[in-house]
Amino acid sequence: MLKRSEWALSGASREVIIERTRTAYGNRTFKSPEPGALTYMLSKGGYLGDAAAGPWLPHLMFFVPHGQTAAWGTCAEGSPIICRDGSEIESALLLIPVRQWSDGSPAPLPAAQHAQMRK
Repeated sequence: MLKRSEWALSGASREVIIERTRTAYGNRTFKSPEPGALTYMLSKGGYLGDAAAGPWLPHLMFFVPHGQTAAWGTCAEGSPIICRDGSEIESALLLIPVRQWSDGSPAPLPAAQHAQMRK
């Protein structure tokens, strides 16, 4: 993610970034996180992307191999786990919203925001 951000900030086009990413995964410069790896995003100062218009929700993220999100019961109607299956060169993400930001203040409810993460 950091390298792709660096390429974007240096003016590389989307197509160039995609090609560089495929090359980096192909020659093993980039490696997917190990299955079951965990990260968390709990800061109100986070930036998920332009579509989120600021921090999304505080959440935990688990990385699983591409194509395995259904085995975890994610993205199903009513599931508390949101998925982003990525692509053949990226890990899938399981996102689990939590109730509080890192400062202990209450987080917004995720129901209305689930749709922006589903593919």
